[in-house]
Amino acid sequence: MKDRDADLPEEIMWEGRFITAKKRGRWEYVGRARGIRAAAIIALDDDPDGTRHVILVSQYRVPLGRFCLEIPAGLIGDDEGKEGEDATLAAARELEEETGYRAGSLEVLGEFYSSPGMVSECFTLLKATALERVGEGGGTEGENITVHRVALRDLSRFVAEWRRAGHAVDVRIALFLNLLG
Repeated sequence: MKDRDADLPEEIMWEGRFITAKKRGRWEYVGRARGIRAAAIIALDDDPDGTRHVILVSQYRVPLGRFCLEIPAGLIGDDEGKEGEDATLAAARELEEETGYRAGSLEVLGEFYSSPGMVSECFTLLKATALERVGEGGGTEGENITVHRVALRDLSRFVAEWRRAGHAVDVRIALFLNLLG
């Protein structure tokens, strides 16, 4: 059964370069402007001894007013002329820019929604494996991204320490904690 406001017209309340504030009936929400999408990458790196690591990033997030621990992610089709960009190509680019790792294999895990009551954006989740370190990472100019290579067996402790330090944690990291729990 659909919400009673589902068939009402969508109103644009405000639109910026990347975000659009919208209203449909009593619902207020935001979405990406110009059809921009996002890609999020679960990057797994194995040591020769079989120890599996996850590659995480952290950066200061203005909306939160603090640093946030996240999986690597970025926008798809946000640059002029790349409106129809493939999610896998964008994910490969973002992974290398943010972390300095190049994936030998990228697998699309599906499309997901992080906060569907407030945000219409979906993101394509991909798994990156067979990683090769090809650079320092850190993102593009001004992003100031820090790369974290964390053994999966230590992830719960790492996240707990991150929280105790007063930092934020992206909900997608709960995926790892749930799988490990």
